[in-house]
Amino acid sequence: MSDNAQLKESVPVSEPPSIALAEGLPQAVSPGTGFGGVFNLQVILDRVRGLKDLLRLKPFDISHDEGRSRERYRRAALTTLASVMGRAVTVFTSLLTVRLTLRYLGTERYGLWMSVTSIVSLLFFADLGIGNGLLNAIAEARGKDDVEAVHRYVSSAFFVLLGITTLFLAIFASVYPFIPWRRVFNVSSPIAVHEAGPAVIVFLICFLSNVPLDVVQRVQTGYQEGYLSNFWTIIGNLSGLGCLILVMHRSGGLPWLILAILGGGILGVLGNWVQEFGFARRELFPKWTYWDSGAARKILGTGVMFFLLQICGILTLPLDYIIITQVLSPEAVTQYSVPIRPFLLVISVASMFVFPLWPAYGEAYARGDSKWVKSTFLHSLGYSVLVFGPVVLGLAAFGKFIVRIWVGPQVHPSWMLLAGMAAYAMMLIFYNPISTFLSGINKMKFQVAVWLAQGIVAALLKILAARIFGITGVIWAASVMALIGNTLLFIYARKVLAQTDSPRARPASL
Repeated sequence: MSDNAQLKESVPVSEPPSIALAEGLPQAVSPGTGFGGVFNLQVILDRVRGLKDLLRLKPFDISHDEGRSRERYRRAALTTLASVMGRAVTVFTSLLTVRLTLRYLGTERYGLWMSVTSIVSLLFFADLGIGNGLLNAIAEARGKDDVEAVHRYVSSAFFVLLGITTLFLAIFASVYPFIPWRRVFNVSSPIAVHEAGPAVIVFLICFLSNVPLDVVQRVQTGYQEGYLSNFWTIIGNLSGLGCLILVMHRSGGLPWLILAILGGGILGVLGNWVQEFGFARRELFPKWTYWDSGAARKILGTGVMFFLLQICGILTLPLDYIIITQVLSPEAVTQYSVPIRPFLLVISVASMFVFPLWPAYGEAYARGDSKWVKSTFLHSLGYSVLVFGPVVLGLAAFGKFIVRIWVGPQVHPSWMLLAGMAAYAMMLIFYNPISTFLSGINKMKFQVAVWLAQGIVAALLKILAARIFGITGVIWAASVMALIGNTLLFIYARKVLAQTDSPRARPASL
């Protein structure tokens, strides 16, 4: 798995419910409007059997409400299936990458790699939320059947992102010589000191290159064709693994390892561009003639809220690594980052069953299909907890054994650390459906306020807890604050759902 993907897993906006997909089944299976139907075993079995009706390549007739509902679920089902396949490849490449690089680099240089990832993730907001703003704009335009608007949104977003990337690279080039990288990463060995600065250069260039290129994935997601993005992500992951093995065979240093992994991902994105803008939707290829200042302002207006939410994301897992590096040591980052990876994997898989519903929420809300929106949200939330909760508990129970088999005795998590990671994972699994729902229908302000307040308080608690309890205190501080935030957001989501019951509800910002 690429480092870019690892960063996305830790940010409080996500990827959705195979269980919710069952809402598109034949009318003989009546969808409930609350949580009662979610935990009915017979209903679950009936819906699982009915999924075969959705896994088809031929689209449903979207000239009527029932056909549109089924088509939303069909596309979400295909995206989910492709996500599962992609995740299987990602798991393989991720586990193999950690095993190979941890032994190849050693604990200090591997900790340096994770710290570089965290530092550069401070620029995860580099697109200013424009990517997600574009996604919502495309979904809304589809709900209004406005194809011309999609053309303007795509081109305007691309050129704004290209300008932002150029600006960030210019700023970095001007300040790089004056930054004491040895002190920033708290490394001591000569080779780690030598590699720190170049590793940042390589990671940053690859990272920022993806900012404008990411437009293609937003287009596919907005059209509920995330399965195409997943295919090219698989190509990128396998390419990155192949390049990594080649670099290790040639005894390359840390900067070359980073270039190999992230460069493989970029190759996958470029292939996606050729497929999408060269063949499938040639009319959407970004062109300056489609630039529209009004479209750019609309995307930026929505993007500001996502930008603030991404800022809040920095106050989660990426900040944990930085706090642990500064308060404890780079070696402690390794003791923290390795055991949490299986939990992050479960969170990521859970989000795969939710994220395909994001553009569907936006399109359905723009059409005023409030019944579909409400039913889908409640089922996605209930099934996420029901399906993935036991998996998280299993990881907590067998975490020591898993880590020892995976990377050997050099990483040894305590039971309290694993329990804290399980609690944190459950909080994010519960949050993912709420965030997807609120983000999809553009209800952002309260979500941002909660995460910002939670992130600031959590950061202070993590620093204090790290000094007193070590890495265990960091994860428990994060879990407690996530519980408080989730409670507030769930109450708010129920309020929004009550408001969507009015006929022909229209998107509005709260």
